[in-house]
Amino acid sequence: MKKIYIIRHCKASGQEVEAVLTVDGIEQAKQLAERLQQYDIKRIISSPFTRAIQTIEPFSKKMKIEIEQDERLAERVLSTQNFDDWLEKLEQTFLDENLRYIGGESSKEAVARIEQLINELLESSTTDTAIVSHGNLLSLLITKYNSKFGFTGWKTMRNPDVFLLTKDGQDVDIKRIDM
Repeated sequence: MKKIYIIRHCKASGQEVEAVLTVDGIEQAKQLAERLQQYDIKRIISSPFTRAIQTIEPFSKKMKIEIEQDERLAERVLSTQNFDDWLEKLEQTFLDENLRYIGGESSKEAVARIEQLINELLESSTTDTAIVSHGNLLSLLITKYNSKFGFTGWKTMRNPDVFLLTKDGQDVDIKRIDM
């Protein structure tokens, strides 16, 4: 059975590419590393964003597993414009997967890029992989496999948060793991 551990980064100082983990986030990353040791993770792939890499570094070092960076795990850009009502705009993209704001990426486009990576992982020889990314992108991925998750599920996501995607034959399942 293929297992992909889907990890949302720990608490960060901001949303920009170079935003680092907060003091609490650094502690969360250490605790996450301890908890992830119970799983047989053999490969780590991360968003190139600093906060994602910092989230998985303690585990990577402890287990001596290299962190591979993949642009397909970068956070989805909603728009290059600032919106006062960004939350409502985000919700609309869960309702209309083709909706695209100026300079942004539609939900459909974002899912296509992360799904390409997921499909590669499901076809690879490695059985247990951890991917580290961001709330918006990961909630779209989870919604692909569980349509009930959606915007409401995104609002329930924590920093960090861990989900397990499994594939057994043709059946794909995704569920939250309590950490």
